[in-house]
Amino acid sequence: MRYTDVAIVGGGLAGSTAAAMLGRAGIAAVLIDPHTVYPPELRCEKLGGEQLDLLRKTGLADATLRATTLDGEVWEARFGYVVARKASDQHGIMYDTLVNTVRAQIPQGVATIHAKASSIANGPERQKIVLSNGEEISARLVVLANGLNVGLRHTLGIKRRVISECHSITLGFDVEPVGRAAFSFPALTYWPKRSSARMAYLSLFPIGTKMRANFMVYREMTDPWLQRFKQAPEETMCALMPRLQRMMGDFKVSGPVKIRPADLFVTDGYLQPGIVLVGDAFSTSCPAAGTGTTKVFTDVGRLCNVYIPQWLATDGMDAGKITEFYSDPEKTACEARCLAKAYHLRSLSTDNGLSWRAQRWARFIVRLSLGAVRSIRKRFAAGSMPRSLAAKPAAPPEQGSLAS
Repeated sequence: MRYTDVAIVGGGLAGSTAAAMLGRAGIAAVLIDPHTVYPPELRCEKLGGEQLDLLRKTGLADATLRATTLDGEVWEARFGYVVARKASDQHGIMYDTLVNTVRAQIPQGVATIHAKASSIANGPERQKIVLSNGEEISARLVVLANGLNVGLRHTLGIKRRVISECHSITLGFDVEPVGRAAFSFPALTYWPKRSSARMAYLSLFPIGTKMRANFMVYREMTDPWLQRFKQAPEETMCALMPRLQRMMGDFKVSGPVKIRPADLFVTDGYLQPGIVLVGDAFSTSCPAAGTGTTKVFTDVGRLCNVYIPQWLATDGMDAGKITEFYSDPEKTACEARCLAKAYHLRSLSTDNGLSWRAQRWARFIVRLSLGAVRSIRKRFAAGSMPRSLAAKPAAPPEQGSLAS
């Protein structure tokens, strides 16, 4: 029997971050995951905005961000027109690179066991974990960070409840220009013209020397459109976004097209002694909303910086202690915000009610105005007066055909 204070089941982003944070704090911990090197997987591929602030709170930001590619500027296209060119703090990184970079920061004092957790017996004092290699671990607390793998949780009476099946679909692939060395933009976010496109947006951003594409759509996995996309991605993209090629020039999709559907689900029966769920193990977020990493860093940051040190300072690990984490105001606010954003973006992209069409028009006008202001400021800073607004469209969009 191996004894420890905290056993972490799952070595993805949430589990690896928790292991690194606890190890750096001098807390005895064990990480359990079958992969010696985390494999490629279509998940988070960029960090930015509040995610960078949350990452810094983990103490892992410096080394992690060195492995990323900063775009510096993003062009925003709406209704087929570039309405803004603005500074950007997006850091592109493939998910397996992100996880393995975080893993490299786990101190040597944290043992990593390459096996699966077969069973857990929990109680108000210590928890017993039996591994697939026959080893047994006794821990005061078990952190379940095993994402979408529900089998182990079901043995504990912890059940997943789907609240929005196939809420969105992410397509991930590389693109490259044809006949020239690079695209004209550092990064591009292209919002659709029509709600009938059933897409949230197309995001193009650099990772290393490649331009990565994350294409977010709202469809069923049985939709023939997905198969057409895999067979002829360039043609399918241009048919859905007629003005895209004008911005990108001739281009081709290089490498495989990976497709990942995302269900939104919540968890029932999670409040138990000695066990706490983080990240996707507790609830999922919509990749199109871009909040998955926000939720992971919020969960793990609050758990490792606040609650685990408090819990270990006194005897026992009953459900009363665990309740404190699930009731944490920052965590609950983050959960609510992520869920609301997932539903709002889908409605904004696909609903044709008057209020949603008005919101799409408003976003177009606001982004166009802000883009014009930025252009004027840049010209003043360069010592020249603007003759025209660079972001002004050549013609107004078609009435009643706005999607975002």
